Amino acid sequence: MQRKSSFPPVTDGGTRVLILGSLPGEESLRQRQYYAHPQNRFWELVGEAIGADLRALAYEARLAVLLTHHIGLWDVIADAHRSGSLDSAIRAERVNDLTALARSLPRLRAIAFNGRKSAIAGRRQLAEISGDIELIDLPSSSPAYAAMPIAEKISRWAVIGDIAANRGR
Repeated sequence: MQRKSSFPPVTDGGTRVLILGSLPGEESLRQRQYYAHPQNRFWELVGEAIGADLRALAYEARLAVLLTHHIGLWDVIADAHRSGSLDSAIRAERVNDLTALARSLPRLRAIAFNGRKSAIAGRRQLAEISGDIELIDLPSSSPAYAAMPIAEKISRWAVIGDIAANRGR
């Protein structure tokens, strides 16, 4: 089984919200792009939260819009063995240094976990972070998590836009 690795973080000094996935899936690894699987709802959910049609943009433009809206991306898992794309198949994982990244972002207000696997592993690592950084569990954007209607996911993901825009928090 091949060892699969996450991508570098997408952040800058203005990042207010950091969204953490678990580990890129097969299509994302193939394309070298976060959330590249066409059935993954990530770009739709974040786009709804910030009022931008991210799906209509090229990948690099999507990342630029996220940074303009003070949103960063990374993964909890640095590398792991995994057959396929399911989080349940992740084995022998090594985590990214989330605490160091969080401490390097002076405007960070929230860390949002995209799905259960990232929340469990991420919260364990970030337990020592306190104060002004809110930890938020979001329903997974993955096509494997279809139990929740998209309207409810959009509603739950709206918090990203509010915090990134510094509204109500």
